[in-house]
Amino acid sequence: MTTDHRPAGSPGDLGPVPETALWTLYHRAVEARRPDTLLPDPMAVRLVEEIDYPFQERFGPPEEAAVRLQGQLQALRVRCFDREVADFLLRRPRGTVVSLGAGLETQFWRADNGRAQWLAVDLPESAALRERLLPAEPRQRVLACSATDSRWTGEVDPANGVLVTAQGLLMYLRPGEVRDVIAMCAEHFPGGSLVLDAVPRWFAGLARSGRMRSHGYQVPPMPWGMDAGERGKLRTATPAVAGVRDVRPVGGRGLVGVLLPLALAVPPLAARLPSVTVLDFAEQPVRS
Repeated sequence: MTTDHRPAGSPGDLGPVPETALWTLYHRAVEARRPDTLLPDPMAVRLVEEIDYPFQERFGPPEEAAVRLQGQLQALRVRCFDREVADFLLRRPRGTVVSLGAGLETQFWRADNGRAQWLAVDLPESAALRERLLPAEPRQRVLACSATDSRWTGEVDPANGVLVTAQGLLMYLRPGEVRDVIAMCAEHFPGGSLVLDAVPRWFAGLARSGRMRSHGYQVPPMPWGMDAGERGKLRTATPAVAGVRDVRPVGGRGLVGVLLPLALAVPPLAARLPSVTVLDFAEQPVRS
């Protein structure tokens, strides 16, 4: 990791969805500061310390039980993505990792192997924030572009393999847009994969109702939700989806460590929990 980076000024007035980048960053940092952390993430800690933003007023003090719990849950989700990236880079060490809706995700500094290419794709205000606050790296680029705009696919060289991640993104798209993003990835990156997460339908419904508020933070509406038991339906986005598999969280402290494995073992309950899914694409283009 380079030691020089741009000054971390104020993020300014972000819209509701881009502000989620600060929410997730804060909770990763809360977890990373713990001596028994599940997710060592010094870059997240550094950013929270340097960014001029009222994190505690907006999201709650780090000693609050609900904030600590959210930090642990965020870490378990993030580790699912990190495992998939690590596995991909073992198989394709010079491959490209594309992060759609990258926000202030610091996965590059946790998972980079020194040879891979990384592309962070996000809306202009979020891309500008990322470029201003995170260190510049020679193998990591930032592109100001919507995940739903196929322009970003032209910035990716598929020769050495491609893994696309959509972490904390698709729930803010409309269902038709989710299908379009899946189809776009499958069409442009045969043999590649897409790792995505989804909130269950009941959670998305609460977010749309406007009743999900904590401290000074209002959770933005989530147009798309998917119960984990419905992940097989993602195949209908395009015939080029050759495989669908779930990525289950591993580990956890205290009650989370005890109850989460039990919840995942009970199908009716597991189907209504947040989920992480991998879509593997056919090696050859498939016509619909």
